[in-house]
Amino acid sequence: MAELYGRKWNTNTWIGLPMGGSTGPCVYRISWVKEAGYDKIPNDLGEFLKLCQNLKKNGHPCGFALSHAVGDAPGFANWLLWSHGAYLVDEHGKVALDSKETLQAVEYAREIYPTMIPGTMAWDGASNNKAFAAGQIALTQNGVSIYYVLKGSKDPALNAMAEDTDHAVMPMGVAHAPPEAALTLNAMLFRYSKYPNAAKEYLRFMMEEPQYNAWLTGCLGYWSQPLKAYSASKVWTSDPKLGPYRDAMATPFYEGYKGPITAAAGAVTENWVLVDMFAKAVTGAATPEDAIKQAVRGAERYYKA
Repeated sequence: MAELYGRKWNTNTWIGLPMGGSTGPCVYRISWVKEAGYDKIPNDLGEFLKLCQNLKKNGHPCGFALSHAVGDAPGFANWLLWSHGAYLVDEHGKVALDSKETLQAVEYAREIYPTMIPGTMAWDGASNNKAFAAGQIALTQNGVSIYYVLKGSKDPALNAMAEDTDHAVMPMGVAHAPPEAALTLNAMLFRYSKYPNAAKEYLRFMMEEPQYNAWLTGCLGYWSQPLKAYSASKVWTSDPKLGPYRDAMATPFYEGYKGPITAAAGAVTENWVLVDMFAKAVTGAATPEDAIKQAVRGAERYYKA
């Protein structure tokens, strides 16, 4: 992932220095998942759906953003797509959404949507955090921030909730690796800088073990390292619940997978093409087939530009 985002596509030209990446695995309440009949988050899509259905019956629904919530909604849409073997474009950058795999992903979204707490279509980036901390949902997708707030709170009730909270990779389905992208933080030096040597030295200094490890540890797992050596950092053994965040940068998935990383891939994400495809289908605003066709037209608008 560091090489994908650090270098210009398909070249050896570096355009940035990836400092790390964050991701959004499943955040869940341990006791409620057990009450629903599962000791852990199942890796099978069918079993995961059953888990969510059982949670809803028990009064502890799940919650995933299908709104224009930055980060959370695209992450959920990508998981739906990649876990079913679907993808936005092929290796040559040709839009490839119109497939049986995409239809399966959309149909699965229609099944899981009724198990969610009402209101997810209007969620913003903080809504799932608030719902989880309020005890309104049993599981969601998120970075480590929910756990960080619960664990660091001065409220004993939230501390107890942290004890009952754990993380797991979202079900992989047919994917060959955890179907999640990493939000990559790139450090860059502009050509017009008056002090390029000092800036380069600073970046080199920050990537050395004493400085970088302190930064990584201070993030409590919010960021994953770009260099494999730092996967042995003590932060990852300081709390076993942080494990699913450790290898975020080792994922083969990215925005615009399987094609080149281009402005078009970013535009599709920023204009909610995939999110809206799922949202229209689950709310009945469009049939699954029409929602996919609309998404294909939306994606092609950017890939043909």
